[in-house]
Amino acid sequence: MHIKLIFRVLGVLLMLFSLTLMPPVAVSLWFKDYSYPAFLLAFFITFATGLFFWLPFYNIRQDLRTRDGFVITALFWTVLGLFGALPFLFSESPNLSFTDAVFESLSGLTTTGATVITGLDQLPESILYYRQQLQWLGGIGIIVIAVAILPMLGVGGMQLYRTEAPGPNKDSKLTPRITETAKALFLIYLMLTVVCALCYWAAGMTLFDAIGHAYATVAIGGFSTHDASIGYFDSSLIMAICMVFMILSGINFALHFTSWRDRKLRQYWYDPECRFYLKVIAATTVVTVGYLIYTKTYQWQDAFWQGSFELVSILTTTGFGVTDFTIWPAFLPFFLFYTAFMGGCAGSTGGGMKVVRVLLVWKQGVREISRLIHPNAVIAIKLGNRAVSDRVVEAVWGFFAVYVISFAIMFLVLLATGLDFITSFSAVGACINNLGPGLGLVAAHYGDIGGVAKWVLCFAMLLGRLEVFTLLVLFTPMFWRR
Repeated sequence: MHIKLIFRVLGVLLMLFSLTLMPPVAVSLWFKDYSYPAFLLAFFITFATGLFFWLPFYNIRQDLRTRDGFVITALFWTVLGLFGALPFLFSESPNLSFTDAVFESLSGLTTTGATVITGLDQLPESILYYRQQLQWLGGIGIIVIAVAILPMLGVGGMQLYRTEAPGPNKDSKLTPRITETAKALFLIYLMLTVVCALCYWAAGMTLFDAIGHAYATVAIGGFSTHDASIGYFDSSLIMAICMVFMILSGINFALHFTSWRDRKLRQYWYDPECRFYLKVIAATTVVTVGYLIYTKTYQWQDAFWQGSFELVSILTTTGFGVTDFTIWPAFLPFFLFYTAFMGGCAGSTGGGMKVVRVLLVWKQGVREISRLIHPNAVIAIKLGNRAVSDRVVEAVWGFFAVYVISFAIMFLVLLATGLDFITSFSAVGACINNLGPGLGLVAAHYGDIGGVAKWVLCFAMLLGRLEVFTLLVLFTPMFWRR
């Protein structure tokens, strides 16, 4: 492992991240909210620390190896999450504790959208902007790592995309082609954000709200500049725009890349993961809207808009809201919450286990049933016309097993802190799936739960965002042996 190179990369990351603290300073000066000293102090601390890490090793020139990739990927969110908490710590409003500041920062960077802050409408504009920007920055980081790096590392079946994604060469090094990949993905991400912001603005949002909500929508984050979230605007047009961009952002960005490059929209339907994702959204929307009409919870028009919006928001793990879905009748709150366990497609900003893994687990289950009937049959698992190797299927099942075990352990720990069953279950589910809102005490915010529970949930956010294995591998003795 190249420790010096890791320090050099970490230093560069911190110095680059420090520059992102300047836009909130400009916002503070523009709106005269007098919060800019907190951002300036955070800038100097972050930049100085990054310079301290980078300066001794600035002339190191080596290729990153696989183990280096695991460490840097984990450090990306862990370290930036800690330094991202500084403005929350230094600002007089919202005046957060260290635990709450780290929770809010990690929730933003991992695009979870779980918040400990209430009274958003009274917060300084610079703090509101900074929260949205954290999600946007986390979103592009997720895409680059998910499309360019995780397939290289073979994490939980993601090597499936090694031949499809416009990523690095198929060897043991993280090559300079990642730079080319990152540029292409960033342009698509930026274009989606700009178009989304313009649509919001044209639909009636202020420019400030349009930019902030575009950041959170394309990043599938769910932070808002208002306590009432998207419901604040009371607009069907804004809800429709939001749904379109949530669905688009839940699709593999490598697929956006190939469709844009080839100028062929049919690429989306030919991709088996994307096709399954769209079918699930359609089917679950019909169930949600139909049940709201059947139980006379809303008239058909309100049932359509509120039901479809909440379903898309939760399934894609965005977490925006237009109503309190937790008080919907019968099974619906849990039905919607369960859809977040699937989440978005691999290589998207969405959370959850990812659509391709759910699809492969389903196909493997069908294959095992078929083998009971025909024990000697050779049955291949296919995605589209391409056979999936048993090694990839095994990796997906391994991911699923570790995911469930991790979920169960954290769920028990939260119960041990004194939280009730529904709150504990939904808080872990919402954080490991990077969803945000849960059920019970965490339906609106996480400010009322204890400090231990918040740290456990911080770990859950990282675990979900880093695809479980990427983080847990660092805790194995074998990883650190030469």
